[in-house]
Amino acid sequence: MRAVVQRVDGASVVVAGETVGEFVGEGLCVLVGVTHDDTPEKAAQLARKLWSVRILEAEKSCSDVAAPLLVISQFTLYGDARKGRRPTWNAAAPGEVAEPLVDEVVAQLRALGATVETGRFGADMRVSLTNHGPFTLVIDV
Repeated sequence: MRAVVQRVDGASVVVAGETVGEFVGEGLCVLVGVTHDDTPEKAAQLARKLWSVRILEAEKSCSDVAAPLLVISQFTLYGDARKGRRPTWNAAAPGEVAEPLVDEVVAQLRALGATVETGRFGADMRVSLTNHGPFTLVIDV
C-alpha cells in the first residue's frame, strides 16, 4: 500500500456537486493506493502509521491532538509513466481488490479513535485542501 500524506489546514472532497467528506482545521489529507499483493494486515499497518506519524505542528501526531483525516482512494499512485507519454496502471489493484482494503484502512483508523472523512470509491472527485508547510510525505507499507 502507498499513501501520499499532506499536512493540511482543512480539506474536502466533492462528488457531483455534493460534499461527501470535509474537515476544518489541522489534520491530514491522505491519498491511498493499493497494489496486487496488499492485505488487510498492510491496511492495519498503514492505519497505525497514519494515526501516529509526527508531522503535525510541533511534531505532534493525529493521535496526540485528535486531528481528523480525509482518506481518498487513489489508484493513480501506482501509475507508471517511465515509457512513452501514456501511463500504465498495471501495478494498481483492480477495484474489487482495492475498495475493501481502502475501507479497511478507514475502519482501522476509526478503531484507533480517529475521526475520518472519506471520498467515494471510483467516483470523479474534486479534492480541495490547504497544504500547511507545504508538507507532503509518501508512506509505503
